Formats: sequence, C-alpha cells, structure tokens
Amino acid sequence: MAAALALLNRGHDVDVYEQAPELKELGAGVQISPNGSRALHALGVLETLRRLSCDTEGKEVRLWNTGRTWKLFDLGAEAIERYGFPYVTVFRPDLLQVLVDAVRARKTDAIHLGRRAIGVRQRDGRVTLELEDGGTIEGDGLIGADGVHSVIRRKLFGGDNPRFFRMIAWRGVIPMERVPPHISRDKATNWVGVGGHVVHYPLRAGKLMNFVGIQERSDWQVESWTTQGTAQECANDHVGWHPDVQALIAASPSLFKWALMGRDPLPQWTTGNVALLGDACHPTLPMLAQGAVMAIEDAVILGRCIDKYGDITTALSRYQDARIAVTTRKVAGANDNAARFHNPALGTEEGATAYVDREWSRDAVIRRYEWVFTYNVDTVDI
Repeated sequence: MAAALALLNRGHDVDVYEQAPELKELGAGVQISPNGSRALHALGVLETLRRLSCDTEGKEVRLWNTGRTWKLFDLGAEAIERYGFPYVTVFRPDLLQVLVDAVRARKTDAIHLGRRAIGVRQRDGRVTLELEDGGTIEGDGLIGADGVHSVIRRKLFGGDNPRFFRMIAWRGVIPMERVPPHISRDKATNWVGVGGHVVHYPLRAGKLMNFVGIQERSDWQVESWTTQGTAQECANDHVGWHPDVQALIAASPSLFKWALMGRDPLPQWTTGNVALLGDACHPTLPMLAQGAVMAIEDAVILGRCIDKYGDITTALSRYQDARIAVTTRKVAGANDNAARFHNPALGTEEGATAYVDREWSRDAVIRRYEWVFTYNVDTVDI
C-alpha cells in the first residue's frame, strides 16, 4: 500500500492485486522510529496516523525476574528535537487503513481483492502478472510486495533457505482496561532475560497494550502469524518471569505464536522491469523494530527513482542500489540484538546492572541507533 501510494502521489497509474478477499489484519503493534515517521510524512499520511497512534514518552528496560527498572533516554520530545520526527507506536490495522484510504482517495478502484498471483513473465519491455483465477494483467513494471513467502521472489530467484533461530514469538493485543493500572501505559518497556525478552507498549491512543514475548525454544518451527496458542502455554514459556509479565499474558484475549526464521539478505532484488519490496526481499527478525519501517522507506525511494528515471528498468535498478546496503545492515542489526536481549549476564542482579549500564546507556543507545534514526528518505542519494 505504501508503494502504491508513493507512485500515485507522483502521478503514476497503479493497480494493487491482493490475494485476500478483504482487507483485514490480525491485531499487532508496530513501532515507527523517527526515520519511519519521516517516510510516512513523505507519503502524506503521518498526521492522520498520529491521531491513531501513541507518542512514546519514554522507554525503560526491566529485568526479567525482579522487575528492576532502568530508564532510557526520552524517545518523545528528544526524538523530535534530535531527529525532526517522532517515535510512535501504532496498531498495524490502523496503519494499513490509513494507507488504504489514501490510495483509494487518489484512485478509487486501485485495489483488487481476491486476486492471488502465481507467476510473472516479461517480454519486450512489458510485464505480465499471472493470477490463480486464470487472469493475466499487463503493465510497464511490477513490484512484488508479497511478503516473506513471496511468490514473485520465488519465480525470479528460486526458493529460499530459512534458518530456525530456535526462538518462538508470542503476540497479543490487550484492551487497556484489562491491564493492571500500575504497569506503565505511556512507555515502551523491554524486559530482558537470559533466554528471552518481552516488549510491551501502548497502541491506538492508549486504548490498547501490545504484548510480544520471545523465548528460546526449539520444538515449534511453524512460521505463521495466524497460529493461536493458549495463555497457559505462553505462561509456561515465561515461568519465573516477573508477575507483571504474567499479568499481561493472563489479560490477553488471544495469543498467537510463530517460529522466528532468518534468511540471508538477497544480493539482487530486480530483474528487468520487476522488483521486490519489503519482506519479500529483506525479511528480518523483529528485534530492531524496523521491519515495517523498511517497507515504507522502500516505497518512498521507489517513488523517487521512478520519478527521476524515465526508463523502468533503470529506475528499479537504482532503487535496489539505493536500498540494499542499508536494509542488509538492519537485518544484521536485528540478528545482533537477539544476543543482546538474551544475554547470560542477565542471570544475576549484579551482572544485569553492569550489562544494562553498558548496553543501554544513553550514549550506547544513540551510538547503536543514530544511523537508523537519521536515515532520510527525502535526501538519500538515488
């Protein structure tokens, strides 16, 4: 949707073919860092989205078993002052709806539902998209933004070889009235432990709380966001964790689980007049809070490149060149955070204090994230 909007905003004719029969999404939270907010501003939807989001007034790290808390530097006012744009948390369905509404405002019939792609072919500078219902669609170019299990990627470059990271992720969205009042509602909280971590933060202007628990576990290897687990199973994975974590698990109306798989970044995203975008070409572990942001940044850069270069093949090649190094670095950064969040030093109070003071001090966080937050989709060289 972001890619379609970026191109429609610049006067290009776009159609979106989506396999789902209706546009809905399981509830989930998304962190949008300042670089992502800048990209949403470039798309013209940031102010609309902010009315449905939460400004993160601060961030804290808590120790998995005792609950000891370390305050991190303010991500609210300081993010705007330092980077020019806010750090916000949003409900993914709200983000999707804002983008859908903006696309339809520019072209009412741009989105075609229930149309599943099964193949693609190119000839004489034209691209043909093959659909499961037997239909074909022809255009000047095709963007495969079809996710981690991308059909377009498989047709262009073959299958992938995901590696199981021996971790399972739990996700739930909790109505705020079910959240114990003493648990902070205006902060993003990251619980860190020896074999796992938990993140929770508010959504939808404070009406919801997002919960994510990632634990090291080797017996579940289903990479799906729609597999439902039970509160008891989730609680079992968090045995020994602080009562606040257990309270959030118990308060979750439903909990979904999936295995965390890693993939090597693709060395090539484009072939002729076809290119990949987002998770289709650089899927990442959810440990740098950049998965959704990368897709939105891709979209803005794609729009700029197609505007700048008249030839589609050249434009898509330049888009790849502009984005591949930074997205590869972000995927690596997410992998690095897996070890940072699950470090053996966190097993004791003394070890945890030294470790958190070193890894989550203001200077350490800025040093680790400055290059992420200062990325500017408006000025990066294309």
